Amino acid sequence: MIEKMARNELRKRRHNRIRKTVLGTKDKPRVSVFRSIRQIYVQIIDDVTGSTMVAASSLEKALRESSEGTPKDLAKKVGKLLGEKAKTKGITSIVFDRGGYKYHGRIAALAEGMREAGLEF
Repeated sequence: MIEKMARNELRKRRHNRIRKTVLGTKDKPRVSVFRSIRQIYVQIIDDVTGSTMVAASSLEKALRESSEGTPKDLAKKVGKLLGEKAKTKGITSIVFDRGGYKYHGRIAALAEGMREAGLEF
């Protein structure tokens, strides 16, 4: 009998399937997303060198002080913060890796925040 897979195991399978095609370069790095129950973490990665160029999360001091609103509002603020940090590093164009999560809710709000900050994807 086939056992029912855990939700996170299914997400990891989707993420592996996505990662086969999504690749970040120095000119167009990859934005990787991890979402926990309470927090959201994003980082801009150059897959050629394997280095993280910029990172942001909902645990940043600037965001924790003004943590009013819904989790979607917080995700949008994280997206804006990441976009601002990326602009200072000269990054304008990215590849979005949603990490196996559905493009819905906090993930969509994060992407909207990055677009408002000026990132193109």
